[in-house]
Amino acid sequence: MKFEEKIKELEKTINELENGEIDLEESINKYTSAMKLVKECDEQLNNIEKQVSKIVLENGEEDFQVEE
Repeated sequence: MKFEEKIKELEKTINELENGEIDLEESINKYTSAMKLVKECDEQLNNIEKQVSKIVLENGEEDFQVEE
């Protein structure tokens, strides 16, 4: 699944959880799935940051820093 698709799925899950119309067991399953997606997205972003840093360094630029 692409990063953007994961974000859309997370948004959908958050809306469902906030809505409160699903039972407890389904809420736990959705929360667990959402946390897995968050971890995957975080890992993907970290890998992209490393790739960008490598490209910037190979081109003789200063160390790449992500603004937060």
